[in-house]
Amino acid sequence: MQIRAAIAREKGATLSLENIEIDEPRAGEILVKVAATGVCHTDLVVRDGMLPTPMPVVLGHEGAGVVEKVGGAVTKVKPGDHVVMTFDSCGACPSCREHAITYCHEFFPRNFFATRADGTTALKKNGEVIHSNFFGQSSFATYALCGEANVVKVPDDVELALLGPLACGVQTGAGAVMNALKVSPGKSFAVFGTGSVGLSALMAAKVVGATTIVAVDMNDERLNNARELGATHTINPGKANASEEIMKITGYGVNFALDTTGLPGVIRSAVESLAPMGACGILGASGPEAEIVLNETHFMSAGRKLIGIVEGESNPDVFIPMLIELYRKGDFPFDRLVTFYDFENINDAIRDSEAGRAIKPIVRMQ
Repeated sequence: MQIRAAIAREKGATLSLENIEIDEPRAGEILVKVAATGVCHTDLVVRDGMLPTPMPVVLGHEGAGVVEKVGGAVTKVKPGDHVVMTFDSCGACPSCREHAITYCHEFFPRNFFATRADGTTALKKNGEVIHSNFFGQSSFATYALCGEANVVKVPDDVELALLGPLACGVQTGAGAVMNALKVSPGKSFAVFGTGSVGLSALMAAKVVGATTIVAVDMNDERLNNARELGATHTINPGKANASEEIMKITGYGVNFALDTTGLPGVIRSAVESLAPMGACGILGASGPEAEIVLNETHFMSAGRKLIGIVEGESNPDVFIPMLIELYRKGDFPFDRLVTFYDFENINDAIRDSEAGRAIKPIVRMQ
């Protein structure tokens, strides 16, 4: 079957829009006609060669669409269902058996190696292998193949093109607050970095009833967005020391902090902002060799915690529909983060994301 796809062929280069072929779905696979897909920072990190994903490859891992065909072993969805495609997991390792699928022992190969589990690829062009199955989908294309483990059925009365970011960036930020840190009513929370992940976390903190919500970012426009979405305080660390300002606001530090930047210096600042027994979550790293340096006495003596978090520790089949319901009620307006682009303009979407002109770009298929 012929499809249109955006292909990463060279490190750091613009994506190439090409017509290629996609396989028919195997027994456990689902063919989805993609309506739209979010552009995530992880796509750009892989495009730039910072992770060992082979090229040429079709990236994209926040896909939303309509089921076109299913393999004979598929029972979870049927043709015509509206779905979101999220991260892949094996379903059989100790983490998956304990329902901690974001920590699947095969998370890295299944999501970053860009092949099926058996090493084959589902895409080609005139005999040339195009790597597929990035995050179990490769949704920078008009059609994508996924599996039952990473497909989530969603209501058909919500704008489908809007829902893709719930699969990764939005669920990562909101899930870090709700599932991993378990921020509770009346507590204080600070988020370092107010891109789509950080603002999703901020909105989630408001939903769960945090009373002091601090947003930290170098971009004043992003801080304005944060205030509109629920931040009670904002800090630009280019103008003031963030941890010192948080101490002034709270008197003793925040109960919870979340770093979305992956920068070791920012992570240290987030930990230094914690109250005794406070917890800081981190969602990324600035590179495979990055190291975090903390003051041991400050960290240990007050029972502070530093927690790595993947995909918001979410069960997507439960969490994504929950976020949709919060959105319907007006409590989680993630649509305010979104800028839409036509698929043919995907490279414009990427450039605007990198320049900070778009918080969460979504490309819509024609």
